[in-house]
Amino acid sequence: MSFLNPFALLAMAAVAVPLFLHFFNLRQPRTVEFSSLAFVKELQASAVQRVRIKEWLLLALRMLAIASLGMAFAQPTLTSNLGGMAASAPTAHAVVVDNSLSMTADGASGAYFDQAIQKAQGVLQTVEQGDEALLWPTARSGARRPEPTTNTGVVRQSLAELEPQAGAASLAEAVGRAADATRQADAPQAVVYVVSDLQASTLGDSVATRVPDGVQVQLLPVETQAQSNVGVSDVTVTSRIAEVNQPVQLEATLTNHGPDPLDDYMASVYLAGDRVAQSTTTLEPGLATTVSFTVTPQTRGWLDGAVVTEDDDFPVDDRHHFALHVPEERRVLRVRGDGQDTRYLDLALSSEMVADRIAFRTTAIDERELASAELGRYDAVLLAGPRSLSSGEVDALTRFVDRGGGLLLFPNAQARPEDYNALLGRLNAGSFRGFSGTLSGDQTVASFEQVDLQHPLFEGVFQEQRREEASVERPDLYYVMNFRPSGQAGQTLIELSNGRPFLHEARHGRGRLLTAAVAPTRAWSDLPVRGLFVPLLYRSVYYLSATTSVAGEQLVAGRPAELRVTGVAPDASVRVRGPDGIEVTPEQRTLFGATLLQVGGTLTTPGLYDVQAGSTRARRVAVNINPAESNLQGASPEAASEQLQNATGAPMQTVAAAEAGDLEETLRTRRAGTELWNVFLLLALVFLAAEMLVASQWAPETTSTQTDASPSRRPK
Repeated sequence: MSFLNPFALLAMAAVAVPLFLHFFNLRQPRTVEFSSLAFVKELQASAVQRVRIKEWLLLALRMLAIASLGMAFAQPTLTSNLGGMAASAPTAHAVVVDNSLSMTADGASGAYFDQAIQKAQGVLQTVEQGDEALLWPTARSGARRPEPTTNTGVVRQSLAELEPQAGAASLAEAVGRAADATRQADAPQAVVYVVSDLQASTLGDSVATRVPDGVQVQLLPVETQAQSNVGVSDVTVTSRIAEVNQPVQLEATLTNHGPDPLDDYMASVYLAGDRVAQSTTTLEPGLATTVSFTVTPQTRGWLDGAVVTEDDDFPVDDRHHFALHVPEERRVLRVRGDGQDTRYLDLALSSEMVADRIAFRTTAIDERELASAELGRYDAVLLAGPRSLSSGEVDALTRFVDRGGGLLLFPNAQARPEDYNALLGRLNAGSFRGFSGTLSGDQTVASFEQVDLQHPLFEGVFQEQRREEASVERPDLYYVMNFRPSGQAGQTLIELSNGRPFLHEARHGRGRLLTAAVAPTRAWSDLPVRGLFVPLLYRSVYYLSATTSVAGEQLVAGRPAELRVTGVAPDASVRVRGPDGIEVTPEQRTLFGATLLQVGGTLTTPGLYDVQAGSTRARRVAVNINPAESNLQGASPEAASEQLQNATGAPMQTVAAAEAGDLEETLRTRRAGTELWNVFLLLALVFLAAEMLVASQWAPETTSTQTDASPSRRPK
């Protein structure tokens, strides 16, 4: 029990007044004998005893009445949340409003967010003079950290301007940070009110945010109902090569978050604003399903893409954005080894040979310049027969492949196996075991035996309907490098008749290495004069240079991320332009051949963002909502309270729906406790009424005197 007016307890001293008067009246008077009063001595002791009982009863009733009045004026309360006599002390009120996108759903009592605003306004009605308040949205758009203020008008204005948006933090994190913000308040006490739909998928995460000791947390859930929704959690461009008028494969992951199965559910793909593909499937409740699409881009550049689902109860996630890159050109670095003939190689990559196809912007350097080259500026590197590779060059090439670059290695007849093996070993590709045959000879030592025509590298080389039965030319090879694959993340695309690889792919990090068994000269084979040479070389370079360029990154709205952008000058100012036209300049630093952008929680609007370097678009990035927000299932108040308590370490109390009718009164009672002054006032009135009845109606001395005096009137 606590007291809102504890100083009124001083009036309890008045309880001693009736007691003092009672004992004062009990003073024994001096005895004077009168003969006319002699008959009084005959009164029995029982009459005196009854008089004393009445006096003590009246004394008790008067003292209880005064004590009850004193307690009523002290305003006693029970079950106070803030405890003790400090219940009326100044308090810091932190209102956590869930403005995540799930709050845009509609319920039986209206939109979740509208309910939340009403409840938050009810909380602010309880803020009294001397209190402080702050509004803490779960999605803050990187805005300045809210601070407590005694001006509730500022908080009300912020509440009126609040809107649902993507990028909300988990509820546990928001509660912890809001509670921590109350430390800046001068008020000795703090209460955090949490207004939310208690969406189960976004209640908390693995990183707990502790609430300071002494801060109370009240849950104010809005009224929700079951929702039917299908969300797109991911879109992947599975094709490694994207060209105009060539098919590109996509995969989308759809999850049915509703309670019922959905038959013949249709999803569509939009590219550059046009619907270009659609697919139907059956979606089981609670399960993720992968749907495949085939699209054919008609133009080059960064194309806007989206997978769109059918209308449902949560339209916010009906469109999942992605970017498809059909490049105008690829940046290729060609490193010419000492004494190597690269005429056929240069001709195969020239603009005349790749007319109507993507052009390669080729930069040619000599082997001795490789150590100083900025490899990160290129999409692919062709090593045209290097004679040796230093340890520094091996390190640089390994980093280049690991970060997503493509590398094509042609051998040199004067190369030492240990030089090549240093690079091959770092990339887990295999090892170089010497050569077979004779340079410029006329005796064939091997030819093509098997070709993996299903590999993406051969897409477009043959007509699709003939791809399975296509007949591949079999060039004569006079001199070949004996290469032994490691078997780790590798694949032989063309196998020779001697059982060794002619063209082998090894994957490392985010990049790839293609190793050829011959140099592109007539001294090694007649391949350079075959019709297969140009398309095979073109597709190899295109495949390698497309490692990181087919699709743009997909980021989660409001979540910090890093973007690695290549082809940007180190001193260039890089900006990010959103779908609303607003530009931000993220923090950036220069890495090995690239610029690293630190994107904070500023990208909160779903859509496509352009990374601009000057007037040039360097990349296009897709930003989508957190897939967890698509699951609208809410947790029960009991389960949410337990989960939040485990995450924050603070006890949770829930204002049930039945108590929310008069939220202001409920919260005031919760804050101060259940007031008992009216109970004590009623008791005081009862005690006073009882005292009056006893004093006026009960006369034990009269009854006893008449009864006891009757024997003296008997006849003599």
